[in-house]
Amino acid sequence: MTNAAGSPPTPANIETQVADFKNRYQAIEAEIGKVIVGHKDVVAQTVLCLMIGGHALLEGVPGLGKTMLVRTLAQVMDLHFSRIQFTPDLMPADIVGTSIVSTDDRGNRSWQFQPGPIFGNLILADEINRATPKTQSALLEAMAEQSVSVAKTTHKLTDPFFVLATQNPLEMEGTYPLPEAQLDRFAFKISIESPALQDLLTILDRTTGVQTPKPSTIVNAEQIITMKHLVRAVPVASHVKDYICRLVLATHPDAGGGGGGVNVPEITKKFIRFGASPRGAQAIILAAKVLALRDGRYNVSFADVRSVLMPCLRHRIILNFEGQAEGLSTDSVIKRVIDATPEVAPV
Repeated sequence: MTNAAGSPPTPANIETQVADFKNRYQAIEAEIGKVIVGHKDVVAQTVLCLMIGGHALLEGVPGLGKTMLVRTLAQVMDLHFSRIQFTPDLMPADIVGTSIVSTDDRGNRSWQFQPGPIFGNLILADEINRATPKTQSALLEAMAEQSVSVAKTTHKLTDPFFVLATQNPLEMEGTYPLPEAQLDRFAFKISIESPALQDLLTILDRTTGVQTPKPSTIVNAEQIITMKHLVRAVPVASHVKDYICRLVLATHPDAGGGGGGVNVPEITKKFIRFGASPRGAQAIILAAKVLALRDGRYNVSFADVRSVLMPCLRHRIILNFEGQAEGLSTDSVIKRVIDATPEVAPV
């Protein structure tokens, strides 16, 4: 891209910047695809999440390549990679760091901060729901404010800063559900399914032979910051923003009385306990902007919005007891909400 990192795009070169963004984005996905077999939607959603400066929660049973995906991302984007293996005995200080007593050459002692593994660009929080809620909460400030506080001192984290957490399904033994406050700080929740037959055959060929594929670096930290800045600059029409707001409010059982064209479907009233937060709307609009740039456009469409609703909302909607008893998934509820929400608000 022609602009320096952090500088706003100008009308004179906006077409060039959009074209550069598209080319780099596609190159990132293609390079990751040399290592990660199948899971095209997972790769696309993960890269999309990073481009909005958000954090992603990857859910799937062990052995599906979640850790390999994160390592590959770090190599392709030339980011400082840091891995935190979450276990039941992990403590908050093991994540953020702690202050230790340091002695200089003259024998004088002072407190010195020893940074933890959270100080990096791309943080893999592996099996995050294996740790206790107290330890899980150590990530809250870092994810929301890109800083950590230790002994009344705030330490800023480097930019870019991404947390990619892997989570085992809650039905497995030894897991602790993530609190709603932490779930809401993840821009995306990405579900990883088992590979298809042909993908599994390809995985075996690539991983059990003499040579294993190694990805090349496509972008660096400065270029990622520039791409993120361009995402923020993409304009969104007022009627598209209105559509996003009505979709989010349609997940709230008590939102229908406020007027403004919000249509709360019957499935929301019957099965949803809590709807999506404003963070959900923010994630939707930023992710839709990335999709527009990926396709070489400098404007957001309704289709862009619908394409990102699942990963942006599935972890922000809490079903009530009746919905859980019916065996409903949040994805199925979101689909019904989309069907019930028109693009243009009724007069």
